[in-house]
Amino acid sequence: MALPSLSLSLQFGELADAPTHRAALPRHQVARCIRHALESDAEITVRIVDAEEGQALNRDYRGRDYATNVLTFDYTTEPLVTADLVLCAPVVAREAAELKKPLAQHYAHLLVHGTLHAQGWDHETSDADAEEMEARETEILAGLGQPDPYA
Repeated sequence: MALPSLSLSLQFGELADAPTHRAALPRHQVARCIRHALESDAEITVRIVDAEEGQALNRDYRGRDYATNVLTFDYTTEPLVTADLVLCAPVVAREAAELKKPLAQHYAHLLVHGTLHAQGWDHETSDADAEEMEARETEILAGLGQPDPYA
């Protein structure tokens, strides 16, 4: 079965340690993670930001005044998924270190997670929805040769 097509824009904001994050996010790997999580064709922008930009976006659009690991701005789901995924580099790096996981592995999980959100998946609606979304993430990541992020 062919994977959905993807038009991808990968952007890096002003980051103090940009080379580290660029190395963990080669374009082909970002596209691979997203395409495996897609159920239909898509146009997605992935932007890697610093804590200040991440916090401002989370505050302004979600009413939560802190930087979070990934924000998904979904615009359409059918017939074409269009979305922006914003990943906050310092938060992702801190979480990867705390979880004792390679940075690229944690980014892969968050790219899949954000892509599922772009298609309407939601883990905050109920425990059952959270379990279903986590199971789907684990399945997708296994197909990418990645370990279970929840193990």
